[in-house]
Amino acid sequence: MWTFLKIIRLNRATVRSLNPLPRGWTVVLRRSCSSASSESRVTNPSILRHLTSKITATGAITVAEYMREVLTNPVSGYYVKNDMLGADGDFITSPEISQIFGELVGIWCVSEWVASGKPKVLQLVELGPGRGSLIGDILRVFHQLQSVLHGAEVSVHLVEVSPKLSQLQAQCLAGEYTCGGEDELVYRTGTTHTGLPIYWYRSVKDVPRGFSIFLAHEFFDALPIHKFQRTEKGWREVMVDIHPEEPDKLRFVLFPTPTLASTTLIHEDEKRQHLEISPEGGVIVQKLASQIAEDGGAALIADYGHDGTKMDTFRGFRGHKLHDVLEAPGTADLTADVDFSYLRRMAGDAVVCMGPITQRAFLKNMGIDARLQVLLRSCHDATTRAQLIHGCDMLTSPEKMGSRFQFFSLLAPSRLTQPWEEGEGLGRRRRGPAPLPVAGFSELEVE
Repeated sequence: MWTFLKIIRLNRATVRSLNPLPRGWTVVLRRSCSSASSESRVTNPSILRHLTSKITATGAITVAEYMREVLTNPVSGYYVKNDMLGADGDFITSPEISQIFGELVGIWCVSEWVASGKPKVLQLVELGPGRGSLIGDILRVFHQLQSVLHGAEVSVHLVEVSPKLSQLQAQCLAGEYTCGGEDELVYRTGTTHTGLPIYWYRSVKDVPRGFSIFLAHEFFDALPIHKFQRTEKGWREVMVDIHPEEPDKLRFVLFPTPTLASTTLIHEDEKRQHLEISPEGGVIVQKLASQIAEDGGAALIADYGHDGTKMDTFRGFRGHKLHDVLEAPGTADLTADVDFSYLRRMAGDAVVCMGPITQRAFLKNMGIDARLQVLLRSCHDATTRAQLIHGCDMLTSPEKMGSRFQFFSLLAPSRLTQPWEEGEGLGRRRRGPAPLPVAGFSELEVE
């Protein structure tokens, strides 16, 4: 019972005890990293020429191939050439809106490490770290909780394919860093401002084995998807082709016969009329599940998503506005809601899946209201107070981000294993403590 109360105090009391806003943070959106305006990216003709040449040579391409080329083409891809985050970019993520988001995720990481028995090694791994705002807030929490993390060998591992974003991350997070060769698995190393080793990789498969807390915030929604439509003849895949009357434009078409993807990716019990499936996302979740099952740890995935209910969610964003996904490829972000039912199925029985639950529920369970009150009591600047209140409203309001974003977690089965009992009748007794509640996915109460 004492351990159970201890983990509750770690979450609730820690939320209250974290230091106030760092000096100089008068407006939350004013981070130390800048972003390029989307207005300067009116068109990207090289991507369009590349796509039309490919389609002319080989025929219509899948939506997955289209997304991969548009977003991560090594020469002109959207993620390769642009810093798309922040007020001047194409979209703002939760960590950019309020520091409280990252602080609560940081407390979740420490909570799961404690609940797992405080392993000696703790690898903090983020997939697609953006400009480093989330990991920066988490590292500040880790620094303030040094007494809790005492004795743990903590390291930071970032999976990032964008050279521009990885450079921004290094500038934001590392006091010093060095770059490796293009062919090296670890292409950048350094030391964080709080003295922790930090490494950069292009693929999650290159991250070392060991107890790891994996974070994926708005990562899976940008992975390439295959789109399918149910027809009288069965499932057919949606493809991207050149418009027959306007050769400088693209259009969607249905492939006339079954494709390899349409015959292998769709579950036999599927009831929807339209599907979006990311096999790449499934492979990554399988990788995370395998490592968590074998080495311990957890994964926290936060994204636009649903539990197998939505159908057509593929869309583009440019300048914080919806954008036609086939217009001016390479100048806008492409995204599709994450199907968490598919991720759960791909994770298999090797791990325990929690969620999805709404961002509002997760943050409320983690104590966002208590943390906001602490910050407001220590802040006397009217502008900053208004920004803090507005940021929390943006994160939790059902009409804004509170219901649109979902939280989903993978845990090692041992994390929730009930203690076995010995003896008979009134003499039965448990051997070992009961598993601790999973922070964020259940409301923690203070006695």
